[in-house]
Amino acid sequence: MDSDEEEELAPTIGSYVGDTHPETNERHGKGRAELPNGDIYDGEYENGKRHGKGVYKFKKSKARYDGAYADNKKHGEGTFYYPDGSIYKGSWAEDKRTGTGTYTYPNGDTYEGGWAMDARDGFGVYTYADTGSKYEGSWSNGKRHGDGKFVHKTHQYEGNFTDDQALGVGKFYFDSGAIQKGSFVVDGADDAGENEDEAAKPTMKWVGSEISMKTA
Repeated sequence: MDSDEEEELAPTIGSYVGDTHPETNERHGKGRAELPNGDIYDGEYENGKRHGKGVYKFKKSKARYDGAYADNKKHGEGTFYYPDGSIYKGSWAEDKRTGTGTYTYPNGDTYEGGWAMDARDGFGVYTYADTGSKYEGSWSNGKRHGDGKFVHKTHQYEGNFTDDQALGVGKFYFDSGAIQKGSFVVDGADDAGENEDEAAKPTMKWVGSEISMKTA
């Protein structure tokens, strides 16, 4: 979440119209607050904090969150509309996308599945809008990691993924019925370490066996 989408935490500052606690006079129940930075929260409070259902609108970025809160943080089910046009609809915990949810990206791509601490995590399906291709499988810390498969129009690949790339044993399945087993290996592994750019990803190379046909 960008700094522009950081919510104002101090509930006692700014204007407020709504219910208050009879003993403490804190915001308690339903109310509408306009904060010093221009953000607006309209929803439920408990003991002075956002708690329950509410809508938070960010004046500067025009972002909006519509969903559940607990102890002043996004927690439970909610939908966040980001400034770039992307949308996340799903579970939150402690202000982070955590649990299960669907993220629609500005280019139309979608991810539906598990989340942990704002990153894709667990099982999930990423669909590419321009081609219709899909990745279905395991994720870790926002990257493809573990068992998964890429499904394309005329073929699909099933195998292991590491650090967002296919690596290790796998199989290609073609619509014609052909199957090829093999492995993705690091291309030029003997030259590893010569590249001074540590951030550069290694290039993978497919080493396949003879092609066989699927039996009826």
